[in-house]
Amino acid sequence: MMPKMKHFFMLTTIASLLIFAIGCSADKGSGNTDSSKKGKENETHKINAIGYTWSEPPAKDGDGLKMLNEKLNIDYDMQFVPESEYNEKLSAVMASGDIPDMIAFRSQGPTRLNYYKFAKQGAFMPLDEYIDKLEYKDYIPSHVWEAMKVDGKIYGIPTYYPAYTLTPMIRKDWLDQLGLEVPTNFEELKEVALAFTNDDPDGNGKKDTYGLVLGSGLSPDYSFGAYYSGSWYHKNDEGQYIPGLISEERKEVVEMLHDLYADGAVTPDFALMSHDDTNKEFYSGKAGIYYGTQYGMSDPNMETLVEIHPEAEVVPIPPFKAPDGSEGYPFEIGYLGLVAFSKADVGNTEKIGKMLEILRLGKQFIPWEERNPDHQDFDWLNGIEGQGYEMEDEKAKTIDKNNQPKSYLIDARGWPETPAAAEDWNSYKTPQLIDLVKKFSEMHEGIEHYADPTAGLISEVDMDKGADLSQILTNAQSKMIGGEMPITDWDKMVKEYLSKGGQEVIDEYNEAIKENNREGIWE
Repeated sequence: MMPKMKHFFMLTTIASLLIFAIGCSADKGSGNTDSSKKGKENETHKINAIGYTWSEPPAKDGDGLKMLNEKLNIDYDMQFVPESEYNEKLSAVMASGDIPDMIAFRSQGPTRLNYYKFAKQGAFMPLDEYIDKLEYKDYIPSHVWEAMKVDGKIYGIPTYYPAYTLTPMIRKDWLDQLGLEVPTNFEELKEVALAFTNDDPDGNGKKDTYGLVLGSGLSPDYSFGAYYSGSWYHKNDEGQYIPGLISEERKEVVEMLHDLYADGAVTPDFALMSHDDTNKEFYSGKAGIYYGTQYGMSDPNMETLVEIHPEAEVVPIPPFKAPDGSEGYPFEIGYLGLVAFSKADVGNTEKIGKMLEILRLGKQFIPWEERNPDHQDFDWLNGIEGQGYEMEDEKAKTIDKNNQPKSYLIDARGWPETPAAAEDWNSYKTPQLIDLVKKFSEMHEGIEHYADPTAGLISEVDMDKGADLSQILTNAQSKMIGGEMPITDWDKMVKEYLSKGGQEVIDEYNEAIKENNREGIWE
């Protein structure tokens, strides 16, 4: 990845080139009359696309690409770029004057800023008139569609990412051993954490367990709801939304963790603990409270825990009811990225239809029980049984991704009709983990979630200084929890954050919130 300042020097350098390129690209398409741009029936359309990848891309001439071209009657050129190099490559491509028909962007980081800037400069086609015709339109939450807007118009179609974020979970078998219930507020949480530390919840006769796992960067987040979280939920005296990490409400969480740490109920030396370290603390049976979610969990981790404690049962902790009456967790950002269309294709209705069909093919969510050769679309997307995949233990296993049409799609992440329809538990094999993931799904389906009003908006100061500003807050709060800094220095910490750029971040986000008619909402 390029250093932060390099991103901004590059953006400044290419700005005038991009404006010129947009004109050239538009001219490239506008040489046609309106009638010619509609395209001839059965014409083979050339479609260029660019996207990012974390893995080895498929071969340029694989059978999967040939299948895709034949099915849609197109000449499709999909350029995959390693994610770590993508922003630099995309900036150069956009400035070159040869803008691809379909362009992928990440939901966060410098490519997100590029999406915003390029859209404002007129590089992309407004897609509003097509959105209502998408069969998956209503599967995508309204706050995610809002994040696609620039100056009130939708320029991107989002790529699926689970709606629900990481939330706390607890050893229910330990609660049962001690005659306790899943906590419903911070006082009960403190009682449980201290009992896990002092009352031998695993019954081995030793004082070798404790309450909450905590690691560097104050992860996991033990806010137990949007009210106490880092979300932009509260407002300052000027009526501006502020980041939750500087709110008085967040201070209460830090005070609670400070008290528990002093009593030995929080991970010792937590500020030095990596994510792998904190995983080991929980799954080795040392601590009773950690975090999890429906996706990205680990069978080996749960197998380790069950091998040590065969009776282990882990359940989610529902959100606590906040003083304002709210009771729900924040949404995850809700989309991995998005795909924009070049403005040069405006009016070419047949070609646009082909591009939308490329997205539709990838966004099909095929239920787990139907992912077999009997499902025609599944079989085709995966390259036909025996050529692109084979069935093993009733699950599809890739043989050759070069034979799979889905490998060439700019967006191949199916979007389920509802979050529950994702049935993420089907991706695991450990019974205890399957049960936990089902319980996470049930919990999230039964509560409200908070949509942060800043989601999808841009603050250039945040892009430039955000990491350093966040470090000010996490470093200070870590010291407060560990007793190295008095909690009475909270206002001093906030003042430092604001003076070093935080107030500019708040100003920029609130201006964008106002311009886009946003507000924090519960869904």
